[in-house]
Amino acid sequence: MSQVRVLVVDDSVTMRALFSGVLEQADGIQVIGHAGDANEARDQIAALKPDVMTLDVEMPGMSGLEFLEEVMRDRPMPVVMLSTLTQKGAAASLRALELGAVECFPKPTQATMEEFAKLAPKLTALVRAAASGRVPSGERRKPTRMAEEQFDWNGRIVAISGGTGGVDALLQIIPEFPANCPPTVIVMALDPDFVEPLVARLGNATKAKVQLAQDGLALAQGNIYLAADPRFHVVVDRWPDASMRLIASDPVAGSRPSASLLFATLAKTAKMDSVGVMLTGMGNDGAAGLKALRAAGGGTIVQDPATAMVREAPAAAVAAGAAVRTATLDEIGGILLGECRRAQAA
Repeated sequence: MSQVRVLVVDDSVTMRALFSGVLEQADGIQVIGHAGDANEARDQIAALKPDVMTLDVEMPGMSGLEFLEEVMRDRPMPVVMLSTLTQKGAAASLRALELGAVECFPKPTQATMEEFAKLAPKLTALVRAAASGRVPSGERRKPTRMAEEQFDWNGRIVAISGGTGGVDALLQIIPEFPANCPPTVIVMALDPDFVEPLVARLGNATKAKVQLAQDGLALAQGNIYLAADPRFHVVVDRWPDASMRLIASDPVAGSRPSASLLFATLAKTAKMDSVGVMLTGMGNDGAAGLKALRAAGGGTIVQDPATAMVREAPAAAVAAGAAVRTATLDEIGGILLGECRRAQAA
């Protein structure tokens, strides 16, 4: 397997050394260069053509966010944001994800190799996953289709799972949802500081109502529910007159909230009256549950792994035989709403 070639960009010499040390100790990763600001990074990108760039939010001169926007416009590539701001600056982190960063990864509070070593497994897995995915080009970031004014709902419920890269994906799909969209549950593993800003951002992108998942909440048309609390799974407990339950139980295959558990409960309750969607993400959470949903007659849509920012999760779903349809991100919104629209009489 070829080495993942990484450029480390940070204004701190210490941080560059620590991140480089962690990455260079991992199999299959090679740090090919360092830069202390946007000007140096621009030159290094042109000369070295890295597979992945790590980028600090706070830098002298042009900020990391400003440089990220330039990179995604002019030379799209996988970028992992690394900064203390990812722990407290949720707005900056969310903006980075919206601009196309693969993930926002927090620096340790103490700049020691021991603290960095604790993060090494997650960071190196993220860098490898980023290198194998596909970053959207500027051409792909075209305006989304306008939401329908009059949506004739056929009664189906929707569940969407998104992982690494999922914020960008959702912001391509959700603006297509009409004000009276199907009841939709989104499950994502997020840093708790990201959740409320993401709810607000999604709410600004659609005429539907976006809110946090709550235990016992009825699932109603025109509502989108975000389940991201790492303490709870979310399940749909009955059908029709569906409501959601938040369950404080052990992780399922290492994930909580588990997309597989949500899909599997829909397979038992709503069956063919449900549609499951899997977007970009790491790992294989969701694949088993989506397969069960397909077997129960539900609609299942998987983002084409070849077009996903991080392909692991959608590739696992396709390999498991869970996908009725695979589609590019640009196609998913239209297909999903088509599955939930009442057929016109001949």
